[in-house]
Amino acid sequence: MNSKIAIQMDDINLIDYTFDSSFMIGLEGQKRNYEIFYYHPNDLFINSGIVKARGFYIELFEHNNSYFKFLSEKIEINLAEFKFIFLRQDPPFNMHYITSTYLLDCLPESTIVVNNPTAVRNCTEKIFPFKFKEFMPPTLISQNVNDIVNFLKTYKDIITKPLYGNGGEGINRSNKDKLEGIDLQSEYLDMPMIAQKYIPEIIEGDRRIIFFDGDYVGSVARIPIEGSIKANFHAGGIAKKTNLVFRDQEIIEKVGKELKELDLFFVGIDIIGNFLTEINVTSPTGIKQINKLNKVKLEHVFWDKLEAKYKIV
Repeated sequence: MNSKIAIQMDDINLIDYTFDSSFMIGLEGQKRNYEIFYYHPNDLFINSGIVKARGFYIELFEHNNSYFKFLSEKIEINLAEFKFIFLRQDPPFNMHYITSTYLLDCLPESTIVVNNPTAVRNCTEKIFPFKFKEFMPPTLISQNVNDIVNFLKTYKDIITKPLYGNGGEGINRSNKDKLEGIDLQSEYLDMPMIAQKYIPEIIEGDRRIIFFDGDYVGSVARIPIEGSIKANFHAGGIAKKTNLVFRDQEIIEKVGKELKELDLFFVGIDIIGNFLTEINVTSPTGIKQINKLNKVKLEHVFWDKLEAKYKIV
């Protein structure tokens, strides 16, 4: 068995150990005797048809203040040498991100990228839910300021956020005909914006629901801190145990089937009340919170399913 894995992720020195799912995946892989190679997306490149990266072999530890160490100097390596590569950097989903998916697409079939880079590129997190529009709240995506103004006039109370952002950045709530966070003097925004009808149930949190290979494996409610509309863990959202409620089961059954067909192995969807709001295919979080609240080890489930899928013994 090829016992080497690579993790493409943001600066390992800056990750939040308290909830980083990439760390949990890597640590469990290490326990299963995989060697771990870490590299930053900036260090991914292709030369004469060979996809390479410059990075470090690392060892991971379950210690908050010292959770990794480099085992090598920075080296250049052919990524075809690895069995699995985990595509785990955070958005923004810009041309840099898209380019990395194109490069990873050039790897041989013997190297498995999780999630499938073609599907990651095609299933933009805030647009992909339109495939399941029967579960969505009223939603607009537009670069035209007047479109967003009219959306507010129609629905009276709305949320706006950058189409390609993450972690709760740039989210605003607008009501009473006053559009927050948008320059009304401009005809067009620099980038498209998503606007959704405000869902009052956000005060009870949104539910992050985790899938491995299209199967539901766990969920956690993310409760905004007092006075905030942002439930994301990056924005201070508080984890709370939750069961499947409202239309969760119906949404899971339909979305899960599509995720499996697209080879989107690790996905987190967000549901507020009865409504599907996002499908996170890039670097979903939530494993640590679900583990703690439910006394489970989802990283074990992740690897069991991954190794079974690719017949690794």
